[in-house]
Amino acid sequence: MTAQRQERNRMRLRIALIGLLGLVAVGSSVPVIVHAGTTERLVVDRTTGLAIDGFDPVAYFTDHQARQGQSEFEASAKGAVWRFCNDDNRKFFLARPDIYGPQFGGYDPVAVARGVPLAGNALIWLISGQRLYLFDREENRDAFAANPERYLHDARERWPGLLATLAE
Repeated sequence: MTAQRQERNRMRLRIALIGLLGLVAVGSSVPVIVHAGTTERLVVDRTTGLAIDGFDPVAYFTDHQARQGQSEFEASAKGAVWRFCNDDNRKFFLARPDIYGPQFGGYDPVAVARGVPLAGNALIWLISGQRLYLFDREENRDAFAANPERYLHDARERWPGLLATLAE
């Protein structure tokens, strides 16, 4: 077994244990169950378990900027820990993670369009078509902004195949 596969298995076990404990979102009496899953489908820090480096995914939409979330406003969803700037943002996200979460699991859509799962950077982002996209570098963001449909067409076609390789 490769070291990368062993690390993935360790991460899956940690997530499964969190789910078994019935992790409760901070400041809420509603339990948020985390299901064991393939975290590689979503860009997650392997050390902290944080999605998008702890940035608040809702703040991109509401504040039009990347804002670091706070540990007192956390929730677990999609096999990761998400941080928010306030309780309202956490509620918005939990109600619609498909809207507020980064598309393609936080992978750069320009790279995905080429068939490469390259993690996006939470500080290099763009809202397009009312969806959040993260990019590896500014050049990719600028190319995407100039012609989003070109990249989205290819990325949507390649994403299912990439997901299958990420799940291995």
